[in-house]
Amino acid sequence: MAVAYVIAAVLTIAYCLFSAGADFARWERVGVAMDRVGVPRSWMPWLGVPKAAAALGLVVGFWVPVVAVAAAAGLVLFFGAAIVIHLRVRDYSFGLQYPFFLLAGTTLALSSAG
Repeated sequence: MAVAYVIAAVLTIAYCLFSAGADFARWERVGVAMDRVGVPRSWMPWLGVPKAAAALGLVVGFWVPVVAVAAAAGLVLFFGAAIVIHLRVRDYSFGLQYPFFLLAGTTLALSSAG
């Protein structure tokens, strides 16, 4: 297992846990961003579920690599959709979806390469 992959995966796991926790706790900063794009705040806990599942999938992926590929691919789709939703309503403010889309993509690329 490449060191670069382990670093990317651990960072992605940490972000997923942070982001899922923010959703589950209904962190106000996330709620404001959701208001800007027209996503109901009632969806916050449900949006945390795939992030928590992806974190679990990346952990399992250290032993079962195909699970890591699936988890990272799911995150790329998730954050790609978040970016599209923001751009659709012309919200060009910088949000965490952009760097974490790149982080998930990096994790996917490195997990697929191994």
